[in-house]
Parts: sequence; C-alpha cells; structure tokens
Amino acid sequence: MLRTCAHIKTSGQPCGAPPLRDGPFCFWHAPDKAEEVVEAQRLGGLRRKREKTIAAAYVLEGLRDVEQVRRVLEIALVDTLSLDNGVPRNRTLVSIAQAGLKAMEVGELEERLAALEAAVKSRTPAPVFDVEME
Repeated sequence: MLRTCAHIKTSGQPCGAPPLRDGPFCFWHAPDKAEEVVEAQRLGGLRRKREKTIAAAYVLEGLRDVEQVRRVLEIALVDTLSLDNGVPRNRTLVSIAQAGLKAMEVGELEERLAALEAAVKSRTPAPVFDVEME
C-alpha cells in the first residue's frame, strides 16, 4: 500500500501526495520545510511572471501548431547566429535547420491533408441503385 501525506485539508480530505522519506508529511506540509516551501512558491511565481514577459518580448504563443514551432526555431536561429563561430554553434545551426525542415514537412502534410478532407467533404455521395439479385 502506498503511503500518503498525513496532512488533512480544510475540506477534510487527505493531501494524497507521497510523504518525504523521513516523515509523515509531503514537502508542502512538512513543518520543518516551511521556509523552503515559501521560497519554492516565490520562485514559482517569478517563473510564471518571467514566462509571460519573455513570451510577450519574443511574440511566443506556445508550441500548439507548426507556425508556433517555426517561430521558436526562428528565435533559436537568430540567437545562435549571434554566438561566436565554432563547432558547437555550427552543430546547433544544423540541428535548427533539421528541425526547421521537419516543421516544413509537417506543415505541408497538414495543408495537403486539409485539402484532401475538403475535397472529400465537397463531393456529393455516389447514387445508390437498387439492384435485385436473382
């Protein structure tokens, strides 16, 4: 049977997280970890704030489609080109180029599939004939 944190929430439900090895509570509820929890929460808030700032500065929306992936590759390409010339930089450029080619391939396949689906949708169904079998 799996051990769970001994903390009971205000709703009366148990925490459910795995406890630390040396005690009955998880990281978030262990009394001796209170200062670390506060610092972890502070850093988590900073990270979320930083994510929003960076996303706005780079015009990033995520990685949900091919265009968003292409945008990330463009940013990586520009940043990599600004580095000193050398083997690591050139390897990174090759990796970015390979990822870019794959993104282009996926984008083309998406377009072709959408065109095929549209063509199939627009077709009228073939007429059905009643044929009597003897």
